[in-house]
Amino acid sequence: MQSQRRQFLKLMGGLAIGVTGVSCLNSSDEKKNEAAESGTTEAAKKLFFEISLAQWSLHKTLFEKKMDNLDFAAKARKDFGIGVVEYVNQFFKDKAQDTNYLNEMLKRCSDNDVKNHLIMIDGEGDIGHKVEAERIKAVENHYKWVDAAKHLGCATIRVNAAGEGTAEEIAKTAADGLSRLGEYAEKVGINVIVENHGGYSSNGAWLAGVMKAVNKPNVGTLPDFGNFCIKREPGNWRNCLEAYDRYQGTTELMPFAKGVSAKSHDFDAQGNETETDYKKMLQIVKSAGFTGYIGIEYEGEVLSEDEGIRKTKALLEKVGKEMA
Repeated sequence: MQSQRRQFLKLMGGLAIGVTGVSCLNSSDEKKNEAAESGTTEAAKKLFFEISLAQWSLHKTLFEKKMDNLDFAAKARKDFGIGVVEYVNQFFKDKAQDTNYLNEMLKRCSDNDVKNHLIMIDGEGDIGHKVEAERIKAVENHYKWVDAAKHLGCATIRVNAAGEGTAEEIAKTAADGLSRLGEYAEKVGINVIVENHGGYSSNGAWLAGVMKAVNKPNVGTLPDFGNFCIKREPGNWRNCLEAYDRYQGTTELMPFAKGVSAKSHDFDAQGNETETDYKKMLQIVKSAGFTGYIGIEYEGEVLSEDEGIRKTKALLEKVGKEMA
């Protein structure tokens, strides 16, 4: 009886893993990189979150045409052992309504047992535009990306709460635009999340206030560990003139978070990120009860993109295991 019970529990454990590991097309393809998968699975068992890879980590490679958007899923799995990806619309800007192209993206993710999580949207107009007609136009420009996200099996799109005016004025118009977009996205089961991405959106209290004004279950935030610069020097975007405390900002945004972005730039000899205390930051994330995806977003200049991704992944796993 004991032997039968052990076999039953082992079988049920295997079924549970199978259910939570479904890829974007539920593919039965077993041609996987076993070494990478084994390492990721082992790490995932000890973490309170799951690791995803943001495509922006490879933006130089993509802009230089050294890699195509269609190759992203395979690279995430084979080179980094990561099975969940976050796209950036800039790298397939004219393909949002191209069914054949989207199906090819799905095939690539299926072939590599990769799950599509979200699409980061830029360049579609200001959702918080002060002119209502322009605001509505920007919202409607995002509709095709909501539909593309649904087609790709994503749960979420990331947008920007941008506009012109005072903090109070933009908060009001951004809440209106996000409410309109959230209403459309809700009908197809897609989340709309806002990243702290410069300007007023990098003020945690301001963006939290916008979320409270929207008050929709499918509209939330994407706290980014490093994007808390409110004002940059004109002509020199690297020089931040006004910054918001990243730990306070993350704390304020976590109650609305449907994803987290682990921004990284450089690392010391011990593998710690030099600008962000990952242990302190992940404690904030954990204390908020978050158990979803933390996306690697390497943006450094010293290491190669591949090495920066590996360093960020190793740091997330190290700190995550310490906190388990």
